[in-house]
Amino acid sequence: MIKKIIKIGSSSGVVIPKSQLEKAGVSDGDEVEFSFKPVKGDDNDAISKDYKAFKKQYGQTLKNLADR
Repeated sequence: MIKKIIKIGSSSGVVIPKSQLEKAGVSDGDEVEFSFKPVKGDDNDAISKDYKAFKKQYGQTLKNLADR
């Protein structure tokens, strides 16, 4: 799973989807061990390009839905 690091107060973090937590059998407050590596290269470029195209086409629609 590729996730983006986000700002949380003065720290940074990664949001893990509820479905993935349930699949792993963990919940809020549980201690977990994890490792990570930066995503670089062609795959990231392709994902970035696809995301930008998706955002260009559907960004305003998604914003309108979120503002409801």
